[in-house]
Amino acid sequence: MKHRPHALSAALFSLCLWGSAGLAQAQTQAEASSWRSFISVSPVFEEADLDSGGDFRVGGAILRLGTSTGFGNGNRAGVTLNYDYFDYSFDNPTAFGNVAPWKVLQRYGFAAPLSFALQDGWSFGVSPSMDWFRENGASTGDALVWGATMTAIKRFDDGNILGFGLAAYSGIEEDTFFPFPIVNWRFSPRWSLINPLAAGPTGPAGLELDYLTDSGWKLGVGFAYRQARYRLSQNGPVPNGVGEFSGVPIYLRASRQLEGPLTLNLYVGAVAGGEIRVESPTGQLLVKEDLEIGPIVGFNVAVRF
Repeated sequence: MKHRPHALSAALFSLCLWGSAGLAQAQTQAEASSWRSFISVSPVFEEADLDSGGDFRVGGAILRLGTSTGFGNGNRAGVTLNYDYFDYSFDNPTAFGNVAPWKVLQRYGFAAPLSFALQDGWSFGVSPSMDWFRENGASTGDALVWGATMTAIKRFDDGNILGFGLAAYSGIEEDTFFPFPIVNWRFSPRWSLINPLAAGPTGPAGLELDYLTDSGWKLGVGFAYRQARYRLSQNGPVPNGVGEFSGVPIYLRASRQLEGPLTLNLYVGAVAGGEIRVESPTGQLLVKEDLEIGPIVGFNVAVRF
């Protein structure tokens, strides 16, 4: 097993910043009713130059649907459905023989989060999941990533929380295991430190510092280290191979609660330390290419009910 954190692809981690509710944030919300559901849609665009020559652009969207219910004593169970779509365009990618290593990538799957209230403000959570990460034309059976995250969280009397988690995932010629912190800490009525996205098969959560303005807008600055691996098409330049993105998105966020349960998030940022890898069907490295720092922009609309 490789003990290194998964980071999300340069596009996918951007989408997850906008499409996923932070694990700590979700667990601090008071549930007024037994059932709680959400829908989240996040368009995104990114581009970057390749270090050896050429560039790429990607546009897409991420969709999340979920619901959960209580079953007594502060315990909850739910299900979340995941779908991501990314359309890539490569221009003169020298390192890949001027041939696009992939075109359209998709992720689809589900998670089943469970949380159990313990004593003295502690809670324990486990979220098993199964997802398929594949290029159009790839073998579905070879694109499965499965595993789970486990968390332990302490809620303090003032509502702040701290905790830690462990995650283990297997699939697409790699096994991963990583720890991650969980934080949702309000220093004052205006300042807070949170995880901007949930940990999962694409890596550990990052950190975001938020400021609440007089106008009701919340402004944040954050980062995350993400990676994603995809099974490549059986008809592509590396049939049934593996494509991987990694990098560190550093971003600014502006968010506002709109009418009723509607929330809007606007994001702009850049990806540092980006890297593209193409591997053989058995996971042997064929090509590795560094990325120049490139912009990411997008927005998220979420409804909770």
